[in-house]
Amino acid sequence: MAGVPSTPRDGGHGAESPWWSDALADPWRDPNAPTAVVLPVAVAAGTEPERVTDPDSPDRPTLGQLLLVPLMIALLAGMLGGALGYAFAIRAGAGGPVPGAAPGPVPTLAQRPPESLAGVAARVLPSVVTVRVAGVGGTSEGSGFIVSVDGYVITNDHVVAGGTGKASVIFNDGSSAGASVVGQDPESDIAVIKVSRNGLRPVEFGDSDALAVGDPVLAVGSPLSLANTVTAGIVSALDRTMHAGEPGGPTRYYAAIQTDAAVNHGNSGGPLVDSAGRVIGVNSTIKSLVADGQEAGNIGLAFAIPINQAKRITQDIIGTGKARRTVIGAQVGGPGSSTNGSGVRLGTVEPSGPAAGAGLRAGDVILKLGGRPTTEPTDLIALVRKYAPGSVVTVEYRRGSTRQNASVTLAADAK
Repeated sequence: MAGVPSTPRDGGHGAESPWWSDALADPWRDPNAPTAVVLPVAVAAGTEPERVTDPDSPDRPTLGQLLLVPLMIALLAGMLGGALGYAFAIRAGAGGPVPGAAPGPVPTLAQRPPESLAGVAARVLPSVVTVRVAGVGGTSEGSGFIVSVDGYVITNDHVVAGGTGKASVIFNDGSSAGASVVGQDPESDIAVIKVSRNGLRPVEFGDSDALAVGDPVLAVGSPLSLANTVTAGIVSALDRTMHAGEPGGPTRYYAAIQTDAAVNHGNSGGPLVDSAGRVIGVNSTIKSLVADGQEAGNIGLAFAIPINQAKRITQDIIGTGKARRTVIGAQVGGPGSSTNGSGVRLGTVEPSGPAAGAGLRAGDVILKLGGRPTTEPTDLIALVRKYAPGSVVTVEYRRGSTRQNASVTLAADAK
């Protein structure tokens, strides 16, 4: 353009630089150029200058490049997801070449040490049997447990009562054998039967006098004909005095171990064991909310005969064919015996009996025996029978308005 100086204004690039060939003709780049509006001149065909790209400007991606990036990301994500899915499937055992691949280490809880409930149950179950006795009214079924290698079994008297004297037992492994009734003690609800088999595995006895409320226990037996059933609970109470029996039958007295372990019909005669697997009671009866004559079920109130008492009676039966009954040598109840729940009044005292020998008299009110309160006549009977003949127990009594203590040496009944 005329009148434009030829001095290069290319920032040092020189007039001959192809990058700035039109700079001198650009009014917006030359502050000394006159103001003018320049209309573009039509370029003749074939004379359009070659398009030049600035090497300093960043490359602009093409459409193909823009599509390639997400495609590669999706491909990598798919490969990673597939690899992870395959790894998890193999670890879970799905898709492995061999079903049931070798398991990992057994968790500590599943190793079942001997002191666990499962370990205790495994030791006790081989010594527990189902007892069946045929009678006039049908077959009576209960539980029992082996107490000697030559086949003596403890069960409840009410399991074998009314039978023909012949019984059968079913062992933990499902085998069975015949048995005969050795002897019974209806008033303590203990019976002993003898199995026609040797080499059996007897239970281990515990000490029922050493129990405390809250101790864990297991009840084992055949409730409702479901053999080898184990239920768990705790000792709910001790010396819970019981008197039970069928109409027209004997009245049974014992100071029971109360438990909340589930016990139902068929558990009778089975063992109640402690956390070491030692038998501490013989499951005998339950409390129920149903009316007389209806089928009773577990409501968490079950009672067991203390094993110290059951063991002593069993030894008597095996040795002599009958059990001794422990007595205090006094009668309770009768007219004028009410004390409004503040003790048990003695109606008569045998002149040469244990009570008389300790200085007790008719009319004395027994408040405690062996440290256990007595509020009903059945309490005194049950607590006395808990002890073996010859045991010395402390009796707290009231005579008039005076409280006194006496040491009574209990004796065996003369029958």
